[in-house]
Amino acid sequence: MKGNEEEYRLKIFFDNSYKRRECNVCHTPFWSKDSTRENCSDIPCSDYYFLEMKGANLNWSVSEARKRFLDFFNRHGHEIIPPKPVLARWREDLYLTIASIVDFQPFITSGIAPPPANPLVISQPCIRMDDVDNVGVTFGRHLTTFEMGGHHAFNYPDKFLYWKDETVNYAKEFFVNEMKIDEELLNFKESWWEGGGNAGPSFEVTVGGLELATLVFMQYEIKGNEYVPLKLKIVDTGYGIERLAWFTQRTPTAFHAIYGDLVDRFFNILGVPKVSDELLKVSSRFAGKIDPDAPRTVQEHREHVAKVLGINVKEVNEELTRAARVFQVLDHTKTIALMLGDGLVPSSAGEGYLGRLLIRRTMKTLKILGADVRLSELIKLQIDFWGKDFPQLIRNRDYIVDASDTEQEKFNEVLTKIPSVANALQKRKEVGINELIQLYDSNGIPPDLLQEEMNKRGVHLEIPHNFYSIVAKSHQSAPVKKDRDISKMPVDTVEKIKNLPETEKLFYKDQYAREFDAKVVASLGKYLVLDRTTFYPEGGGQLGDQGWITINGDRIKVSDTQKVNDVVVHILEREIKAEPGTKVHGEIDWIRRFRLMRHHTGTHVILAAAKKVLGDHVWQAGAEKTPEKARLDITHHKALSKEEVKKIEDLANMIIDDRRSVRPFEINRTEAEMKYGVSIYEGGVPNRSTIRLLEIKDWDIESCGGTHVSNTAEIGGIKIINVEKIQDGIIRLEYVAADVAANYARDLENKLELIATKLKTSVQQLDARVEKMMNERREMEDILNAYRKYILDNIERSVEVREIDGIQLIVLPFFGDEELEKELMKKLTVNSNTVVIQLKRIDSRVQVDVATSNNIDVSTIVEELRKAGAKGGGKKTFASVMLEGKGKDDVIDIVEKGIKGGGY
Repeated sequence: MKGNEEEYRLKIFFDNSYKRRECNVCHTPFWSKDSTRENCSDIPCSDYYFLEMKGANLNWSVSEARKRFLDFFNRHGHEIIPPKPVLARWREDLYLTIASIVDFQPFITSGIAPPPANPLVISQPCIRMDDVDNVGVTFGRHLTTFEMGGHHAFNYPDKFLYWKDETVNYAKEFFVNEMKIDEELLNFKESWWEGGGNAGPSFEVTVGGLELATLVFMQYEIKGNEYVPLKLKIVDTGYGIERLAWFTQRTPTAFHAIYGDLVDRFFNILGVPKVSDELLKVSSRFAGKIDPDAPRTVQEHREHVAKVLGINVKEVNEELTRAARVFQVLDHTKTIALMLGDGLVPSSAGEGYLGRLLIRRTMKTLKILGADVRLSELIKLQIDFWGKDFPQLIRNRDYIVDASDTEQEKFNEVLTKIPSVANALQKRKEVGINELIQLYDSNGIPPDLLQEEMNKRGVHLEIPHNFYSIVAKSHQSAPVKKDRDISKMPVDTVEKIKNLPETEKLFYKDQYAREFDAKVVASLGKYLVLDRTTFYPEGGGQLGDQGWITINGDRIKVSDTQKVNDVVVHILEREIKAEPGTKVHGEIDWIRRFRLMRHHTGTHVILAAAKKVLGDHVWQAGAEKTPEKARLDITHHKALSKEEVKKIEDLANMIIDDRRSVRPFEINRTEAEMKYGVSIYEGGVPNRSTIRLLEIKDWDIESCGGTHVSNTAEIGGIKIINVEKIQDGIIRLEYVAADVAANYARDLENKLELIATKLKTSVQQLDARVEKMMNERREMEDILNAYRKYILDNIERSVEVREIDGIQLIVLPFFGDEELEKELMKKLTVNSNTVVIQLKRIDSRVQVDVATSNNIDVSTIVEELRKAGAKGGGKKTFASVMLEGKGKDDVIDIVEKGIKGGGY
């Protein structure tokens, strides 16, 4: 659907003498006061002629442009809202914040929750990687990170604020009064916007070839092929803060306007010759002609620049390619700093994948440039430059630098794999895009660097010009989460339960309640639904309660508790029949529940402790609470040290000993986000306007639907029993609390007593006994090494040697000492023309180990042994096989045949 003409015929245009025209290039309608204008003043219909325009000498930096934008709309009744992180952790379908409207999706835009202010204004740092391959090539039109200034109004049926005319008028006043742009230069190009299931007409505001803002009017919901009018109509605008700065400064490229003196500093640090401002400015002016989807247009653009300047095309190619790579590094290092500063942990999945992709693309570019500089040194410059604008960069500086260095080490490891991968591909006629992506995903190998290695082998490797964009697009959205697993119940039972009334949840009213009375709502075999219950259903990583239900004097075991929507289902050990309305008495297994409560509250304590010890980047990646133990998976870029684990454990126990109050409470989700930030969603994003938070006083606040103790002292104490890296960027902590910790300690005592008994000592003397044994072991190793040396020095006297066609065959006796045997084989095969064999009898079989000097390939001997029925093999200079029913002389004869067949 496209908006009809009436959608764009606004009163403000007619009142201010704007005329509707059609662009003579793209044929798109636009509105302008300039009666002579023939095109829409947007690329590719126009060049960037704003670079040559004369106007007010504003010279705004990015910081100044942001401030001017926010202040203008604040003066016009919009409350300034702080931006959210660049990691969209309030969204379960999206990894990165790609626009200011994302801050309010899906709960505010759908009307589930109110906006934090109405109307409001925000300058939101955004990250988009769809066009990552175009960064630098288009001189600033494409960036991976940018700020979107947005003023938003949420119009409800009973509260209408403003709509199209007012929005256009705000844009006109901002550009004319604030930016001192002649109103006749303004153009409002008609457009149509769709995204996130919504749609509406929009205007693109262009001046001098540069699009400065987009004004979107969200008024439809897309349902299949239909556009259904929304009850909530939203003004969704996006002003390009960096573009405002570039427009006022009129620098050679947008990068100069954004980064100022960092541009020259990066050229110097990278050891790359600077590119002349004149060449860059002319190139920028005609950059609108570059179509990233048509690589030939890049060359056509450079040919045009060369013609205008009267210089060689080759020189233009070299200069602009070099500049583009430096601009890429500038852009990417800022984006990396923002990602890491907001808590991204590089990994092979999720948001971490996108972060690592950008890091490796940056390091790949540095390698191509031949720059001898660490990635972290460049990122430090970005932190210093942007620290005042984004305080999280300063706050998390140590982590950002450490994570960058860790990733550089991993990238260096990747580089060592390239020659072997190139060897494996050398005989291939063609390597397709899917295989290149697979090589990148599995080995992290940038195709650009693989291409260099393949060229050395005379093999051409074709790489799509937008390779990294393709990879980024395939990973930019989170997989849709399925409904919680309710496979413990038959599908038809679930369907029947879905339509039942919501269960009254007594476990929230009193988490210490053990018994209750209720009435049957539905009895479906062994699945029982009551009108009220204190049984907690599985959720939030906490297992469902167990206990007993008494019906008509019959006491039945409840083996599990599940939930279908808001209906709690008690799963019984056996089937029953109970009519709706039948009275029942319930009793939970309190010991089991209390252990779960302790472990669940302990998980919140541990998570906050991990953040304080390791840094703000720590994020819950998974959790499970059982009566026996609890586990917490956290994001972190490297293995934990023993000291770090000890600090986490000590901090957690300090909070337990400090008797902090634990308080669950409900709050409007918008208020919760504004007050506590998006870290409340560590355990997941609830789909409600009102959410339940758990507050541990002066320690942690997080959304949680589980059951908890009311004071940290009730946890009793925490012992971390296991720490391991379960996947790239994810560390698992396992721990026990209270009586379970005592059980764990008792098990350790039993193991110590068993060890002490075997060593014929007491637990108290165990360390002394172990120390004595270690000393004795060292003495024995010294004696053993002496014997080995003696045997090695005198081996020629005790081995059987045969001469076969100029080859020395040595038959080594069996010693039962693997280390000695390895050294003997190594020593005896130092000289050329030598084969060493050793036979080890194992029941009716014989193991034959064969070692050869470097000039003899063991494969011919192995081939003869296999002909005789041997199983096993080897290559180059060593093999080990197993033969059935052969004696020593048989084996020697077979080996001799293999030696003769080799023709050495």
